[in-house]
Amino acid sequence: MLKEQLQKLELGISNDSLAQLELLVDELLRWTKRRNLTAITDREEVLEKHLVDSLTMLSFARPAGRLLDMGSGAGFPALPLKIVCPSLQVVSVDAVGKKIDFQKHVARKLGLLSFAALHARIQDLQEEESYRAGFDLVTARALTSLEDLVVMAEPFLQAGGRLVAMKGPEGEQEFLTYRKRLCESGWNIALHRLVLPRSGAQRCLIELAR
Repeated sequence: MLKEQLQKLELGISNDSLAQLELLVDELLRWTKRRNLTAITDREEVLEKHLVDSLTMLSFARPAGRLLDMGSGAGFPALPLKIVCPSLQVVSVDAVGKKIDFQKHVARKLGLLSFAALHARIQDLQEEESYRAGFDLVTARALTSLEDLVVMAEPFLQAGGRLVAMKGPEGEQEFLTYRKRLCESGWNIALHRLVLPRSGAQRCLIELAR
């Protein structure tokens, strides 16, 4: 089922990566029974709304070297992107300890190298030299308003880096609301619309670069 959904989005994934993604789902559902990591408990929904949704970011992640995922929750899109792009260096940040514990568990179980899951507020990392201007891709999935995301992400972006905000259908209105202001302050901004193959749910990826 996962492979078919990814094929409909023309996302090529190796069989080894598919097996690891299925294991990620197994572990997420197992942990959720005990620690309530996600409100989505149906396997097919998890496949689409966590994995497939995360992998809509692949065209941005594949050429990237270092990724920061802000407010990553149980590791989405950070974990699926790392599984499919093994050379990608990933820093995943969330303020909820049990969700970071889960990410660390999955990283150990799958042997994911260059994957750091941090229990922290993103604001607390902005002044740390090892993170400032250190990423060519910053992601955030359904985290906060586009305007606030730009303020949060900017200190972490290296020259030529990109922020991609993952939104639902409401993202188009945010794009229209903030586009002029962001362009005037020096950002290039683009909207990418897509539809998830199983449910037909609409998604928007808002891409910003200096």
